[in-house]
This record gives sequence, structure tokens and C-alpha cells, in this order.
Amino acid sequence: MGIMMPDADLSRAHWRKSSFSGGGNDCVEVAFVDGGAAVRDSKNPAGGALRLPAAGWRGLLAAVRAGGPESA
Repeated sequence: MGIMMPDADLSRAHWRKSSFSGGGNDCVEVAFVDGGAAVRDSKNPAGGALRLPAAGWRGLLAAVRAGGPESA
């Protein structure tokens, strides 16, 4: 399960956007930290981040690839 964390806890994280974002600012960013991942809204990077353990990150990716949580 992910938890909301203030950005200060992720100050050294290297954030990146998907190559599918088209260069806009309407997507999420991901940083790989401490054996898992953190995701945040690219429009509001100071708004906090959702941290996921490695298994949670893999589950999120599987659900997105399958078309949503109802498919996972």
C-alpha cells in the first residue's frame, strides 16, 4: 500500500515523465527510490507523492497495461 509523503522526503529523487506524455504537463512523474517507486502529479509537484513498494509499483503497471483496476 502506498502512503502520501511530503516532497522534502524525496528531495534527492530523480523524477521523470513517460515518453508518452507528449511533453505536456498533464501527466504523472515517477522516481525510483528505496526499492520502490514514488509518483506525483506533474502539475503539482509540491503537492506530495504516493510511495509504493516494488510489488505495488508492479501491480500498478499491470493494472494500467490491462486497462484499469477492474482488469487487475
